[in-house]
Amino acid sequence: MIPVLVFDIETIPDVNGLRALNGYPAGMSDGEVARTAFAARREKTGSDFLQHHLHRVAAISCLFRDDDGVRVRSLGGLEDDEGKLVHDFFRIIDRYTPQLVSWNGGGFDLPVLHYRALVNGVAASRYWEMGNEDREFRWNNYLSRYHTRHLDLMDVLALYTGRANAPLDDLAKLCGFPGKLGVDGSQVWHLFRDGCLDQIRNYCETDVVNTYLVYCRFQLMRGEMSQAAYETEMALVRSTLCAIDAPHWTEYLAAWPPAPSQP
Repeated sequence: MIPVLVFDIETIPDVNGLRALNGYPAGMSDGEVARTAFAARREKTGSDFLQHHLHRVAAISCLFRDDDGVRVRSLGGLEDDEGKLVHDFFRIIDRYTPQLVSWNGGGFDLPVLHYRALVNGVAASRYWEMGNEDREFRWNNYLSRYHTRHLDLMDVLALYTGRANAPLDDLAKLCGFPGKLGVDGSQVWHLFRDGCLDQIRNYCETDVVNTYLVYCRFQLMRGEMSQAAYETEMALVRSTLCAIDAPHWTEYLAAWPPAPSQP
């Protein structure tokens, strides 16, 4: 089978970049820099959501599915810097050329990863292949919105219409999956400042599992997966999570009661 890589990132304000761009006084704390940037953005747009290039990657979590089974983990360690995380992500693509799956990856995650790879000097030749070295990438590559080598589920299900976009949490729960469990993206900056990077990584991991479960339902809907294969895949994900000794997976599984088999 072609390996499947489901990914999600969590970000924080790039406070050092904001200092460099805006000339904030050296004595301003990271919190003050962020609050000032949020306020300026909110005054300009009505939202404090910063532009993509002003985010710094705090965590990248992945679900990898291949012939050997399902693996879920966050890249790097708690002490690794952003450059290492971004490098590890693109290294997986260089090595395996997987099917990428995301929820709003085309609208947020990948543009942020582009900018942060540029800032950190990370090479990603396979990802940026457009057909010059591999002719197959001329007709199906990671960069085109309408190609399937990267499948942004949110974008596809909304038929590329922004006003029809749905939150992953809502769709996951509507399909009978756990969805988010107590943490959402708005809390990431505060958790990071409190030294709770492990909680951020755990939250990000549950999001990639939610995305993969919705992806399997999508594959069932479009006829790429039979009902029997779908149920087998659900059982595989359950057994994989059961084998991981971590509280966030215990909580996740408790929120995911087995569904009755379809006739």
